[in-house]
Parts: sequence; C-alpha cells; structure tokens
Amino acid sequence: MSLKQIDERRLREVALTPDEYRVIVQALKRPPNDVELGMLGVLWSEHCSYKTSKELLRKLPSTGPAVLQGPGENAGAVSIGGGWAAVFKIESHNHPSAIEPYQGAATGVGGILRDVIAMGARPIALLDSLRFGPLPASRRHFEGVVAGIGGYGNCIGVPTVAGEGYFEDCYANNPLVNAMCVGLVRADQLMRARAEGAGNRLLLVGADTGRDGIHGASFASLELDEDSASRRPAVQVGNPFLEKCLLEACMDLTRTDAVVAIQDLGAAGLTSSVAECAGRVAGAGARIDVLRVPRRERSMSPYDVMLSESQERMLVVVRRGREREVQRIFEEWDLTSAVIGEVTDDGAVTVMEGEDEVARLPVKLLTEGAPLRRLTGVPPEPAPILVIDSLPPPADLGATLLQLLASPNLCSRMPVIRRYDHMVGDSTVIEPGGDAAMLRVKGTRVGLAVTTACNSRYCELDPNLGAQLAVAEAARNIIATGAQPLAVTDCLNFANPDRPEVYWQMEETVAGLAQACRALEIPIVSGNVSLYNESSGGAGIYPTPVVGMVGQIDDYAERLHAGFRHECDFVLLIGSSHNDLGGTEYLKVVHGKVAGRPPALDLVRERAVSRLILTAAHAGLLRSAHDCSDGGMLVALAEACLLAGFGMRGPALEPEPPLRLDAAFFGESPSRFIVSAPSRAMPELQSLARRHHVEIALLGLAGGDVLELEGQLRVPLSDLRQAWEGGLA
Repeated sequence: MSLKQIDERRLREVALTPDEYRVIVQALKRPPNDVELGMLGVLWSEHCSYKTSKELLRKLPSTGPAVLQGPGENAGAVSIGGGWAAVFKIESHNHPSAIEPYQGAATGVGGILRDVIAMGARPIALLDSLRFGPLPASRRHFEGVVAGIGGYGNCIGVPTVAGEGYFEDCYANNPLVNAMCVGLVRADQLMRARAEGAGNRLLLVGADTGRDGIHGASFASLELDEDSASRRPAVQVGNPFLEKCLLEACMDLTRTDAVVAIQDLGAAGLTSSVAECAGRVAGAGARIDVLRVPRRERSMSPYDVMLSESQERMLVVVRRGREREVQRIFEEWDLTSAVIGEVTDDGAVTVMEGEDEVARLPVKLLTEGAPLRRLTGVPPEPAPILVIDSLPPPADLGATLLQLLASPNLCSRMPVIRRYDHMVGDSTVIEPGGDAAMLRVKGTRVGLAVTTACNSRYCELDPNLGAQLAVAEAARNIIATGAQPLAVTDCLNFANPDRPEVYWQMEETVAGLAQACRALEIPIVSGNVSLYNESSGGAGIYPTPVVGMVGQIDDYAERLHAGFRHECDFVLLIGSSHNDLGGTEYLKVVHGKVAGRPPALDLVRERAVSRLILTAAHAGLLRSAHDCSDGGMLVALAEACLLAGFGMRGPALEPEPPLRLDAAFFGESPSRFIVSAPSRAMPELQSLARRHHVEIALLGLAGGDVLELEGQLRVPLSDLRQAWEGGLA
C-alpha cells in the first residue's frame, strides 16, 4: 500500500497522521500491511506513546530515598519499612466513560487494579477523582460512573476508601474518571514486566479474547465529536468476578520462581503487552501465534486479536519447561491459560497465524519509534481580573456558610461513599469523608494514608500555581492524618494540545508540579496523561492535574481524624489567612465569578506548617487536624463539627486590616489547618509554633450543638447538616 493509496479515514481510525505514516514506510523500507498498521497505530497513539508529553514529563522529579520503582513500569513503588513496599498508580478512563459511563468507569477500575497486580502486589485500596458537568444535567454520567466504580470494586473485594468529585460547566460533555490503586508487596518480591530469556514462554491467561475495545487506545487519543457514540465497541466490558480469580492466581505465583514477568493487557491489548515487555530488555523480541489465543468468537482476524482490549487478561513470561507448573496454578482458579508464543533475541515482534507470518515489526519501532511532537505553547488571554474591593461583604455569615455547604463541590460525599464498600479487607482505619483515608499494613503497626487532590479552577486561572497548590493540598491531606508524605502518582488531564494555549497549560502545569514536588521533597513515581478531553467546537476542559499521594505513619494508633474528638478541647487555626478570594468557591457561588489569581503559595511556609503539625502530632499534642482548602476556614470548621457530631463556641473573629472579613472566613489561603487539642497541650503547642515561625490562633472550644462565633454567627448543627447532606440530592 503506497502513501498515495492510503485512505485518510483509515489513518484516522488508527490515529496516525500522513507524516507518521511516511516515517513508518521509511523505517520498514516498505509499506506496512493492515495488521502492522493497526499495531503501530495503537502504540503510536497519544494514549500509549506520550509523543506530545514525553519531553515535558522528563522534567518531573522521580527519585528519592524511599523509591524502589519510578516511572516506566506498570506502577511506581516505595519502601515503607519492614521489608514491605507500597505500589500505586493513577490512570484515566475519560473517553470511554463519556460514551458508556458504567462500563467506562468499571473497566477503568479493572485496568488500574491489573497495573498493581502486575507488580506482584496485592491491591488494598482504590481511590477516584471525578469531574462532571453541573447537576442535574450531568446526572447520567454521575450516576453511571459512581455505579461502575462501586460495582467493580465491591465485587472484586478491594475497598474504595477516598476520592473527590467536582462539578463544572467545562466537564459537561467531557467527564473525567481517574482511578487510583494502592497495593502491598514484599520488597524482594516486586515484579518488573521484562521479557527476559530467549526461549521463555509467553502465557496468556484470563478472559477469552473478543472484539470489545478494538481501537480503544486510538479512541482515547481523539476529541469527542458527533461520531463518538458510534465508537461504543471501543468501550470494554468488565467482569470483576473473573478479575478476582485472576488476582488470587497472580498472588499464588509467588509460590514459584517459574515466572519471569507479568504484564497487564490494557490499552492496545496483546500488541502493547508483548512489545512493552520486550522493549524493556535490550535486543529482546517475541514470536506469537494468534491461532493459540483463546477467543470468544471464531471469525476473529489477526488484526482483531492483536488490537482487542478485552478485559481481565494478563501476559505471563514463564521459564521454558515450566509452563505446566504455572498453568496448574491458573487451573486451580478455573482460569483459561494458553502458551501463545516465546521470547526471542531478534529484537522484533513477529505475529504468526499458524504457518503464515502476518506481521513483523521491530520492537523499538513499536515502543520508541513514534516521532515526538514538539509544539509551541502560547499563553491564552489573561484570566479575568478580580477587584476585591468591588465585592460587597457578606450580609449574613451564617447564611453564606449554609449556601457554601450546600454547593455540590463542597457538600457531603456520603451519597457516593455509601455506594462503595470501604471496609472490605478489614484494613481501613480512617474511613472516607475526611482529608485522607488510612489503611493498616497487617502484621505491622504501619499505616498508609492515601488521597487525591486537584482544584482545576485554580489551574484554569494559573496552571503553574494551580499545579503547585494541588501538590501542597495533597500533602496537607496526608499530614492531617499524622502521616509523612512519601510519593506522588499524577494523572494530567488536558484538552487538545494542538491548540497553543492548551500546550502552554501543559508546560506550565508540569513546571508547577516539578517545583512543588522538589520543594516538598515528594517524588513522582508513576502517572498518566490524558489529552483531547474536548468536544467538537473547542469546548475543552480546565487543565486538571490530579495528584494522588501516599504517606506513612509508623503507628496507625497515633493517627489523627478530621473531626473533633473531645468536647471542651481547644480549637485552633494553624497558619495565616490572606485576601485570597481568586478562584474560590465563595467567589463562584456567592458572586457568580471565576476570576482573579489563585491563592498565593509560599512553599517555605508550607513546609514550616507541615513540620509543625507532624511534630505536634507525634508528640501527642493534637486530637484532630483538618486541612483548610476549598471553601475556606469557616467551611473547614463546619466540616470538623459535622464529622464530630458536636459544635464549637468561640469569640468573634475580627480580622486585622488589610485582611477582609469575607477573605478571613471564606478565602482559601493554603498552609492552614483547623486542629483541636487538650488544654494541657497549649503551652507546648504555642512554643512549637514560635520555633517554626507559624501563626496559631484560638477559635473556641469544641462542644454543644451549634457553631457560634459570638455576635457574628450562630448556626445549629442540624441546619449545617441539612445543607451539607443535601447538596447532591
């Protein structure tokens, strides 16, 4: 097939450009056949090759004393002591969820679980970060996605313990579904997906292969348009009960040294798993026979088999001669397995159909051959200016607080939490609803704190600062439990990077992530990039760099909760407030504006406040801690009351000029916590605050059934709860 003969529609189907096709022909010194074109298309898609973002991602810090595995594998891994490693990653399933919300979300969960399983780790927790258009118009996406996450996670028996959800106009046609998984493995049993050893066998295990998901990776690399609904076949269908068997069988593989590597079959199916395993070993290749692949449909072509993204499948590299030993393990779990090929040393992926060779491509061309796209970013029009002095002060602080608590972006997530089983596995020691969840590592005293964070409105106004604020908020969420942040996994969601202003957002976002992670000494060990989250006509999403974070506490018995714990404890504000109203929920809900500059972030001060909280927590001086973020100080205070089940009374707060009253109560200045402490701890807390050069202010005493600041507001806890719990109704 010559370049002149190639059908542009065919190229679009495999997400290749004419220029990329020219590169392929030049590299092969011949035109590719249909199977080869399909294989190259999926692996050169944006979803798999990262051809637009790869150069930017190299700027992110990925090393640290605890890092055992950084980017480049199925998931990242960090040491948590005692010979244990935490394995984790976050990924997107945005496009499929836009078309088929339930299955899109469910298979997103299934895929991220397999990424962790492929590292030899047992999944212990799921998290999600979700974005939808405003309710009630987006209720189909909202309800379907939540049901899909709950349906898959609950059935497989992995608790969904934390997450976040936001509702903005820009996500109306482009919902974001980011799923994160955390697993545990003995550090010396950590697996890498490397196809080592010529002659070793390739074992395909799990579900039979069908036509579902063909071109799924390509679909994820295109804008949504009027033809998107016709791409429903590119949305996979999940079977969590089968994946549960697959999980347990893979855990049983630790009983044998017959396994060299495990690789998930996710995006791009067999093509990706085989090529990526081989690509991690110099000179390695693979030879497979598609006739040996167990199928659901008889009439499948080699093209169908190689591009299928059927779920619940894994590729296992087995030492030659020990295939039956490994297959017996899978038979015990009623799982189909088949030897479909072997590792070679010729540096090529060769696809056979019986005696006929149907494709032969260099591994490096598949995995590294996609030409990098070097785009130029151009700043968009400046964000609307916010003239703070033009904003009228709130007439009624109590009424404003109730209005904010009822906002879908701030209200209780209990309607969602109830759909998820967060206690299965009996490891959850801090439940969903606070800053971060925590799970115990069984057989030890270690606790793992986990969270996701991102305020995309900040990122729309200033992507660099917004990304820094996402890292800082995630770290505060972890610290609020008494845990030390360890590492980050990120999911970078953007619109169409071919638009210069979107590519500029990508550049600024990555720069902001790198700056904050270096300053806070938190490496990024895994992640995902999702582009083209845009509908036809240029309606793109806000830049949304979701930060997933894992932290560690040596003794989970010393953990902190977000809600007050004891009546008559002192309630304190740690950190200082400023006139930070730009991009806030208060500005949007009360004044109908998205404008201004996001809250200013001083990373030196952020570290100082974090050290103070951790030092006080480890010394046993604090009873609770809650990050001040979305909604500001008064919303955080109300949440701490609601989570506790009792209120707080204190004197009026009179901010000193130039701090405005509305900024003091509803501004979203970072580096602040609401904490509670017994009276006996006050002298030492004040001394610690002076040593760390951090402000500390008394707000009142916990207790009673109202939230009251004398002469300023008095709201019964029942009214707060009614507003807070009704926001998603």
